Amino acid sequence: MAKKRPQTKAKRPQITDGEIPVVGAREPCPCGSGRRYKACHGRAAAQAVTELVHRPFEGLPGECDWVALRELVPAATAELTLKGGLPEGVPSVTLATVLPMAWPALRREDGSVLLGLQNDTASGDISRDLADTLQRALQAKPGTPVQGRRAPADGPRLQDLIDPEGAFEPVVHSGFEFWVPDPQNATPDVSASLERANAAAIPTVKLTGVDAAYWCETPEKNHLRWVMPHPEERLLDALARLHAAGRSNLGEGTRLVGSFRAHGLTVPVWDLPSGISAEDIEKPAAEFAERLAAALATEEPLTAEERRARGGLTNRQVTLS
Repeated sequence: MAKKRPQTKAKRPQITDGEIPVVGAREPCPCGSGRRYKACHGRAAAQAVTELVHRPFEGLPGECDWVALRELVPAATAELTLKGGLPEGVPSVTLATVLPMAWPALRREDGSVLLGLQNDTASGDISRDLADTLQRALQAKPGTPVQGRRAPADGPRLQDLIDPEGAFEPVVHSGFEFWVPDPQNATPDVSASLERANAAAIPTVKLTGVDAAYWCETPEKNHLRWVMPHPEERLLDALARLHAAGRSNLGEGTRLVGSFRAHGLTVPVWDLPSGISAEDIEKPAAEFAERLAAALATEEPLTAEERRARGGLTNRQVTLS
């Protein structure tokens, strides 16, 4: 009998990782491994999408204010400056804390874009998700909202789209009337959403004498929440030094009660008597900023009393993100 010739399989063309397309999780991986996509190159793609970026706004102008508008401020807007300028037909791009019906973005009838900041995001990188939403909003038909989706793992981030030299100047509003140019002619859904949002908004004011500090009013007491750019451990040491020395307050009746941790930054929080307004706290906040700068410059080890103060502050720290 004639010998059977060994069968040979044709070699698949080599595909580099960067060229492998995204397919269904249960489909064969395009790399030719014979495994399903989810168990092969899809695993790395999923990890890239879900991996948490702890400081998503790092490198953007006004990082501390980005954090404040994302986590602390009910109603605010800020004009965004894009690299290379605005596309044709887009007169402006505005960041907003919240949009009606929790839309991720809205392309208005006049072509301008509103980008919502406080929406849930599908990946671990808020910056990438927002950049994807912004790009789709710039191309959307005027008069239409943009729905959320999971951004491509290799898509741009806000840092790739926003001019790092551009100003970032948040404007805090008492309500959400900025949603619609003409509230009288808003749709019933938008009007109802506007009414609900205004009813839930906590009165908030941005201080003018220091950066990223926001006064807010609640029924029982007022608060000052101040997003700070300093490394967390060094900031906590400095706050502990001031707290142990009785110099961490902002005047009579005020008290440093703890801090939030949000998007890689620390946000000290003070309780204020209900009679203290944002204007009243401007000077004490500026004076505290000077005390804090001196404490941050101190290199001496913490004393026993300062370590106890630091432990108390750490125990009262809450992570928001």
